[in-house]
Amino acid sequence: MNALIALINGKCPQCRKGDVFSSKVTNLKKFKDMHHNCPNCDVKFESEPGFFWGAMYFSYAYSVASFIIIGFFFFTLSEDVNLTYYILSVVIFTIITSPISFRMSRLLMMYIAAPYRRFKN
Repeated sequence: MNALIALINGKCPQCRKGDVFSSKVTNLKKFKDMHHNCPNCDVKFESEPGFFWGAMYFSYAYSVASFIIIGFFFFTLSEDVNLTYYILSVVIFTIITSPISFRMSRLLMMYIAAPYRRFKN
């Protein structure tokens, strides 16, 4: 499986077959629950304590990009921009997409910065 497709589908960075998260992103009570090890190849996802703290950088980059994109649309589509509407739309968009941002940040951290990876052929 292609690494990009496996990343989007939330698969293990080593075998690209096992699921990283134990529930669907639409389950808002359990969207952040992860398997400790891959169900398929048994690789440990958190290679060291605090490994996923680095995922906050990916989440921050996503938030800044969304602020810029929403601001671009607000300021190009209207001449008279109400700052309250802009702030409310950014907050609502961030809240709605936070489960996806959380998962993608952790997956990107695992795919890009994981020291344990050794890809199988």
